Amino acid sequence: MEKQSPLPKPTPTPTPTPTKRSLMSSLMEAASTTLTRSSSFKEDSYFPTHLKPSETKALNDLKSLLSSSSNSKPLSLWSIPLTDSPDDERTDVVLLKFLRARDFNPAQAHSMLLRCVEWRESFKADGILEEELGFKDLEGIVAYMHGWDRDGHPVCYNAYGVFKERDMYERVFGDPEKLAKFLRWRVQVMERGVKLLQLRPGGVNSIIQVTDLKDMPKRELRVASNQILSLFQDNYPEMVARKVFINVPWYFSMLYSVISPFLTERTKSKFVIAKEGNVVETLYKFIRPEFVPVQYGGLSRPGDLENGPPKPASEFTIKGGEKVNLEIDGIEAGATITWDIVVGGWELEYGAEFEPSAEGSYTIAVEKTRRIAAASTEEPIHNVFTSKEAGKMVLSIDNTGSRRRKVAAYRYFVRKPTTTTTSTN
Repeated sequence: MEKQSPLPKPTPTPTPTPTKRSLMSSLMEAASTTLTRSSSFKEDSYFPTHLKPSETKALNDLKSLLSSSSNSKPLSLWSIPLTDSPDDERTDVVLLKFLRARDFNPAQAHSMLLRCVEWRESFKADGILEEELGFKDLEGIVAYMHGWDRDGHPVCYNAYGVFKERDMYERVFGDPEKLAKFLRWRVQVMERGVKLLQLRPGGVNSIIQVTDLKDMPKRELRVASNQILSLFQDNYPEMVARKVFINVPWYFSMLYSVISPFLTERTKSKFVIAKEGNVVETLYKFIRPEFVPVQYGGLSRPGDLENGPPKPASEFTIKGGEKVNLEIDGIEAGATITWDIVVGGWELEYGAEFEPSAEGSYTIAVEKTRRIAAASTEEPIHNVFTSKEAGKMVLSIDNTGSRRRKVAAYRYFVRKPTTTTTSTN
């Protein structure tokens, strides 16, 4: 692995002058404070020994209720037996999800669970993964599973901005039959996420949902969003560990007041929001850059995860008024260097040079220094350079024209001229 030079010591950032806030920004701050207060939500382990005595009793009571109501017909969810399975540790995980969704009330959890079983049978949910529902053009755009968070949870991304176009909206939601088909497809995406879960004590037992509110037509999608929320709350209890809202517009507080009555307090405790401009920083808190899609400031392009785990990225921050030089040294003559770099929000200057180690050799401007405007690109910078001499590559990130701190990530690969050995960072 190639040695990386340490980052330079950050330049002190001057304290910004306080500014007056508008009414909308005050409302947005209020909503942000409310929703991020419990962002330290910790997922339950589902180990039986971690249960309180009252919770253990509720679990046993629920098992008794299921045994008495099964009428000799075995019950199961997601291929996990719920009755006649004393040795299957997955059973307790599923039952505890329903209990937690009903505050450990066995009778309410029992009713909820039976309704879920009935719904899955009538909806034919167990075979939905094999169905072709005709939404290929929405895959990877509207709702899709992509990568994992830092704790190993699968991540589901949701974005409904494409429906601001009236033609697209009418094609997908134009009548009750179309809406029902879309809801079925959305359940299919959720089932893909559940299939990635371990559903075992101490395992990965829930997913992360990231919802992009940019350009979302709030009025038109109200019916669809309410039905999706209702379906998921009733039939996928505790399957979501965290809900991250990104590109949150000023009217989010009003939208939240509409959907709030449909949400349990436990669900609302998992909410985290990121206003426009804070998307990358928020996502990096939960998801490594190599798993964040490029359209959200990450390094993961479509198809990258199909060939195994991606190459790890190095993360760093650039303070306001600071310039950072990233050095890739020890490069041999004839070696090929490939690098990717992304900065949240951009709005700074970037350049790349190759500095030969031999005296008298000239520095090569691989990428001339240029200013990259905010939101000017959805792709991280990607470049390849083959050195004719030994030396080092220097990537320059200049944020001296801004007071705002930015998060960033990069990775590189060095292929030596005579071997196939690859060095990464």
